Amino acid sequence: MDPEVLKQAPLFAELDDEAAGTLAAAMGTIKLNKGDVLFHEGDTEDRLYVVVSGKIKLGRSGSAGRENLLAVLGPGQMFGELSVFDPGPRSSTASAVTPCELRVLEHDELTQWLTGRPEVARGLLGQLASRLRRANENAADLVFSDVPGRVAKALLDLAKRFGDQRDEGIHVHHDLTQEELAQLVGASRETVNKALADFAARGWIRLEPRSVTLIDVERVERRAR
Repeated sequence: MDPEVLKQAPLFAELDDEAAGTLAAAMGTIKLNKGDVLFHEGDTEDRLYVVVSGKIKLGRSGSAGRENLLAVLGPGQMFGELSVFDPGPRSSTASAVTPCELRVLEHDELTQWLTGRPEVARGLLGQLASRLRRANENAADLVFSDVPGRVAKALLDLAKRFGDQRDEGIHVHHDLTQEELAQLVGASRETVNKALADFAARGWIRLEPRSVTLIDVERVERRAR
């Protein structure tokens, strides 16, 4: 495990090396295979997780059986922090998009760190504020942005976190199926595929299995506005 990946998590943002090492030593390790479910929506599980390698998706199911993909998380990102302040049922289902490794901190252990190290509390509150801001942006996008605009924004977000700069553009191996991309955007698979095909026809992107290359990033950025 690369300690620098763990230090990217907001929980570690303001800790010195000694404190970061102590906190890391207090965390357990969980390994998941592709498709494994870590916890289900409604579970009373209350631990905090940091992604070390691989990708985790957080999703919810609607009353009609339709799924909504809330987020795709990669190395250095954490989740489960809401249960620290609101120990109710899990609000989403967490499952592995790829084989992945997680570090986990038990609720009681985390509470001790929040009490004794205010910098840990600041990092956690910063994470919650960022999550709230993102939720507000997503709600606004659903009201004010059309599907192609939301698709462009999702591609840029995936590129920022998982992109690899190459000669032809930014290659993004997101590991998502077409249905999962549609769930992430909040639209039907047919509508999202139509938007992606249009972007590809215009030469903005190149579509590949579970990945995409952003060729004309500026055009994609304009469409996302």
